[in-house]
Amino acid sequence: MQTLAVDIAATFVDDATALVTGLGRALLRFAMTPIDRIANACDIAGVLAERRATFRMWRASRTRARQEGRRFSLLRRLSPFRHLAHLT
Repeated sequence: MQTLAVDIAATFVDDATALVTGLGRALLRFAMTPIDRIANACDIAGVLAERRATFRMWRASRTRARQEGRRFSLLRRLSPFRHLAHLT
């Protein structure tokens, strides 16, 4: 009986985390849309498109290599500065 209660609680926490993450991404995308438009308008050499393609390839390879049980913190997922790690 205790295992069932733990499974239900873990499922609830996972669902709540997914909901908060999705809402955070939606709000961030809504807030960043005007900035993205200005950046795309100012991108003459196509640097942004190249960086996005490189990031997609990197993320796909990282996803394949990641272990199944590994998780990241919620704050790291929602941080607007998470893609700026290469600048340090």
